[in-house]
Amino acid sequence: MNQLQRIPATVITGFLGAGKTSMIRHLLQTANGKRLALIINEFGDIGVDGNILKACGADNCAEEDIVELANGCICCTVADDFVPTIEALLNRPDGIDHIIIETSGLALPKPLLKAFNWPAIRTRITVDGVVTVVDGPAFAAGLFADDPAAVEAQRQADDALDHDSPLAELFADQLACADLVVINKSDLLPTDAAPRVTGDLQAALRKSVKVIPARHGAIGADTLLGLGAAAEDDIENRPSHHDGEDDHEHDDFESFVVAFDAITEPDALMAKLRDAAAAHEVLRMKGFIAVEDKDMRLLVQGVGDRYQHYFDRDWEPGEDRVSRLVVIGLQGLDQAAIRAMILD
Repeated sequence: MNQLQRIPATVITGFLGAGKTSMIRHLLQTANGKRLALIINEFGDIGVDGNILKACGADNCAEEDIVELANGCICCTVADDFVPTIEALLNRPDGIDHIIIETSGLALPKPLLKAFNWPAIRTRITVDGVVTVVDGPAFAAGLFADDPAAVEAQRQADDALDHDSPLAELFADQLACADLVVINKSDLLPTDAAPRVTGDLQAALRKSVKVIPARHGAIGADTLLGLGAAAEDDIENRPSHHDGEDDHEHDDFESFVVAFDAITEPDALMAKLRDAAAAHEVLRMKGFIAVEDKDMRLLVQGVGDRYQHYFDRDWEPGEDRVSRLVVIGLQGLDQAAIRAMILD
């Protein structure tokens, strides 16, 4: 079947907190009437990303067009979850123009690309492009350095770095599969750091891959969609640290939920979250907060010491007004200590 007759899909990948969901919100608002469907691969016990997108009010993506896969990493549940979900979207009688897939920050993109060649779907869908979102300030700070010599030098100089970083491997795989790289939070980069970040990323990419800056994920649909990469036919040119492995593990990560009653001071909560993230191996916190005397729920999300919060929508009638935060970090989180810092 001609590629033009196949439904295009865009895979949006990137590490936790890079800004994937913010970028998708902007994409929905600039899609110029295209009928979109979203697949959200949430990591954690509460569907924060799906709720954020459902609340954005885009007419071209109704609530029933947003599918959440919360049963595990999307690249590990291809047969059970991903392929049947794609089939169901493709079979909708009212039709769709484009599918957007937001992967978990833990997902390896290459196994997902291979799934598009499964016989059940390969003649009906094509990967228009893989977009990797990079946290610009984090990359500038060297959090995902992928220079083996530099990593080895650090390891020899510091006993705390005596093991390979799975985060670095995930990040390298996300870059290797990319057809477009977005440096998000570019407004937070020092002026002299921006060219270095762009150059370092470009050096790690295939020559055809472009790098563009963004603030708050504000990249329009005209830029993100229509790349025409047919990435499922180009898998061999996208090397992975996990090539040759039958599967992979995500045992280096864990998550848990902290639930509590309505709060009175959002700024005080933000300070507690920053302190907890700094004191423990917390990668990301996100969730919805009930605030006393407020009819709207407070959306909270952040990574490192960078947290944002805003009221996203009214609490619905009958909705349980309980604050719930999902905490994501490296294996071995001191859950009791983190809970104490948040709830104190």
